[in-house]
Amino acid sequence: MRRGRCSLADGRSPEVVSGSNLPYGIRVVSDRVSIFAVCASLVAVLLWAPAVAAESGRELAQRVYDRPDGRDATTQGRMILVEKGSQPRIRHMYVYRRDSEGGRVESLIRFTSPPDIENTGLLTLDHPGAESDQWIYLPALDRSRRIASSRKGGRFVGSDLYYEDLRDRPVEHDDHRLLGTESIMGAEAQVLESVPVDDSNSVYGKRVSWIHPQTLLPLRVDFFDKAGKLVKRSSVHRIEKIDGYWTVMDSTVTDLASGHQTRLIVDKIAYDRDLPDALFSRAALEDPERERAYRP
Repeated sequence: MRRGRCSLADGRSPEVVSGSNLPYGIRVVSDRVSIFAVCASLVAVLLWAPAVAAESGRELAQRVYDRPDGRDATTQGRMILVEKGSQPRIRHMYVYRRDSEGGRVESLIRFTSPPDIENTGLLTLDHPGAESDQWIYLPALDRSRRIASSRKGGRFVGSDLYYEDLRDRPVEHDDHRLLGTESIMGAEAQVLESVPVDDSNSVYGKRVSWIHPQTLLPLRVDFFDKAGKLVKRSSVHRIEKIDGYWTVMDSTVTDLASGHQTRLIVDKIAYDRDLPDALFSRAALEDPERERAYRP
């Protein structure tokens, strides 16, 4: 999953593990170098000309998109589904991501437990200037099936992540506007509004992101439907610098209508392992043994 996206709305400040100097009240919990998006008061939007504001927003969006995150990444982690009145459901998984030649972004997700979801997988191939290709593998059917572009708003394996959330989204797919700065979770973030250029290109009417100015990670993202209603929020709880790359280690996505939450925790991550072409194929998706050799 190429660009940072996620968080809980419980008021906790995100923990940062780093050897570099980070102002704005983000707490440094230890010094370690080895990967699911604010101390000042709310600042009013500057009285810029509309063209300048739009240009500034696009520039920030481009810097977020281009932030260093390695040639590839291999993640071992957990997806925890939390629903009021029920015990949390914990799923273990591996996630592989690679930036390929020509601007293509490839990812493979594989669940390893519990038994009811074991070996289920998702392959996503994001082509520059074209629609993404997605296939889901269901062991009970022993085959993969393509996810139609019309299902981009479908929930991925019962979580609060839509299939669209697991696709790469180029900067040019949205109009971006810088709204100002705002205090959030102990840091000063730049607030960025992103509205789809083509209404049919997204299930969302707009996204508003709180971007940390130094790490360029979204500390929070609010998702609005096409009627302008806030429907979902992603929040970051902890980030670390791993192998020289700022990485989201703990985040939550919350469905604001139902209160259902999906927490994403990274237990282990390795960057720049030179993952091969063969890993990002339908053959590897449908055969867990092919993927198993690349687990960290």
